[in-house]
Amino acid sequence: MQLISKPTQKEIKRAARALKDGNLVAFPTETVYGLGADAVNEKAVSRVYSVKGRPTDHPLIVHISSIRQLDNWAVHIPEFAIKLASEFWPGPMTLVLRRSPLAKDFITGGQNTVGLRVPNQILALALINEFEKLGGLGIAAPSANKFGAVSPTNIEAVKEELGNLLQTQDLILGGGQSTVGVESTIIDCTRAYPNVLRPGAITFEMIEKITGHINTLDLNQMKVRVPGLLNSHYSPKAQVVVGQNAAPGEGFIAFAHVPTPRGAIRLATPDNIEQFAYDLYSALRRADTLGIRKIVVVQPEGNGLAIAIRDRVNKASKT
Repeated sequence: MQLISKPTQKEIKRAARALKDGNLVAFPTETVYGLGADAVNEKAVSRVYSVKGRPTDHPLIVHISSIRQLDNWAVHIPEFAIKLASEFWPGPMTLVLRRSPLAKDFITGGQNTVGLRVPNQILALALINEFEKLGGLGIAAPSANKFGAVSPTNIEAVKEELGNLLQTQDLILGGGQSTVGVESTIIDCTRAYPNVLRPGAITFEMIEKITGHINTLDLNQMKVRVPGLLNSHYSPKAQVVVGQNAAPGEGFIAFAHVPTPRGAIRLATPDNIEQFAYDLYSALRRADTLGIRKIVVVQPEGNGLAIAIRDRVNKASKT
């Protein structure tokens, strides 16, 4: 495994070649770091599942360079999906569409749908573009962590999670801290209206403004499988509890204006909702580094990005 903290263009080209040769490359996006493989190489994709310990019926998101690549991977694309892609790509949004013959079962988890995204991160886009120059069609990239664990938002977290599981020719590319900090919004585009399957930085309000419609599916009745929908997910080793009061020695995450309980260990003091999302996963990981056994989180209220944060915290709190 090779760690490249500040990759040059030459090293990005080398990483693209590594992907084309069937190796794995972890790379930054604006949401979290991903563990990438050539999305049409079944052997390479199977290594992603193996390294993560991820069930093979859990589909992977394919990262592409632009909206122009949609037709390679999807068919019967509705007009509202084109509107969403035109407005929010590159960006933290994944569209679930009817798959084309290119999207095989080893990417889709055996479903007839495929998740697609154009990341809004300069290094990620450079890597995808270089990969496409070599004939690549997309990079399958779930978060670069063990299945069910906290997603990494910096290169150190990726190394800690997966460094000893990667092979000599695999690469980890650094690109600073992920600016959003929580995974992409996932939108099902296979029905008459957009359906949010996983909340994220592209909010319900933003989607409705562009399309004029929005639905939230009952996930218990939903047949489409997408990343991050298990009841327990995004979990540190420490126990996560939603509440107000932390005992001495326990971790505490809350907005800066919320006082730290006496003796509690403050893990994050965000001033606004964007900072809360940015800090969340790093704070959860810091608790594990410090050996903290319990983390109390005072969740943000309201709509928008707060919904995504509550989703992640609630799933992290379930074991």
